[in-house]
Amino acid sequence: MEQNALDEIKAHLMQTNEKYRQLMEQHHEYDRQVEALEAKHALTAGEELEEHRLKKLKLHLKDEMEQLVSEYRLQHAG
Repeated sequence: MEQNALDEIKAHLMQTNEKYRQLMEQHHEYDRQVEALEAKHALTAGEELEEHRLKKLKLHLKDEMEQLVSEYRLQHAG
């Protein structure tokens, strides 16, 4: 799928799908937390575990968002 069309679907879902919007907001929050950890000069063992956990959570959210995009595409294929 062309990137433009994909971006349009994501923008549409942000406006019309509460679940997609919540997933995106949570993804951004995890991203901010990961960036804050990565900005540190050195991480404690606990911070490294937290960074790893947040990255997994981000990936899971991204998978959920991609599933919603796929469902939208299937419903509006034509």
